Amino acid sequence: MGAVTLRVGNLDAMIAYYRDAVTLTLLSQHGAVAVLGRGSTPIVILQHAPELAAAEPRSSGLFHTAILFDTQAQLAAAVYSVGTKHPGTFTGSADHLVSQAFYFTDPEGNGIELYWDRDRTAWSWSHGQVEMATLYLDPNEFIGEHLTEAGQADPSAGNAIVGHVHLSVGDVATARRFYVDRLGFEATASLGGAALFVSAGGYHHHMAMNTWNSAGAGKRRLALGLGEVDIILPTVDDIGALGERMSHFGVETRHDGQTLGFDDPWGNQIVVRNA
Repeated sequence: MGAVTLRVGNLDAMIAYYRDAVTLTLLSQHGAVAVLGRGSTPIVILQHAPELAAAEPRSSGLFHTAILFDTQAQLAAAVYSVGTKHPGTFTGSADHLVSQAFYFTDPEGNGIELYWDRDRTAWSWSHGQVEMATLYLDPNEFIGEHLTEAGQADPSAGNAIVGHVHLSVGDVATARRFYVDRLGFEATASLGGAALFVSAGGYHHHMAMNTWNSAGAGKRRLALGLGEVDIILPTVDDIGALGERMSHFGVETRHDGQTLGFDDPWGNQIVVRNA
């Protein structure tokens, strides 16, 4: 997964949150667009759009952007940073068997997950489905066990990437038809008719879709919040093949020779780039 683009009303405040609390680095800022990430890897792109209204309640869009850290120590440093600077934005934590995760909501209501993966050898699979759960994870105990003096001194050290992107959608059956049958992800887990998890290459999930807050939602109107989800493919040829696949299924695409863009059934914009 590549960077997630967010349309924001207060650019300065959102830069400060993702930089100073979430511990990302401001990689560039040109006018109304700021790119934050780690190293040379963009994670969140903020587009200033103060003319837009907030998204309507229970609409489709972003559920959360999930930022994956290399180590538990790096994750603990980030969780401690957000927890001390913006404690009111913490919304929960869980051990999902494949990962340990902490959840926040940024100042404009966009969901964030900060997480660390257990080694793939520890994941359990059955009939192509990965075993995940939602078990209690004490944030204070996690921080106490894994936060180091070095991490406290420089919480922005180390690498991080977008591990997965979780969307709010109107119904899961339509999401499966689009993201699995058309786009080509593999379904790795589901929670009845309320949530679907999909991936490529045997990961637990690169994307997820749920109806927990958005059942029955239709196409999004232009609003603050999710602007674009980037998916990275290895080569330009892969992008060309995907374009042909989407055209075969009647999905309208935008192709500029370098990237392939299309909308999902709820108007969430997907842009596919090569590595």
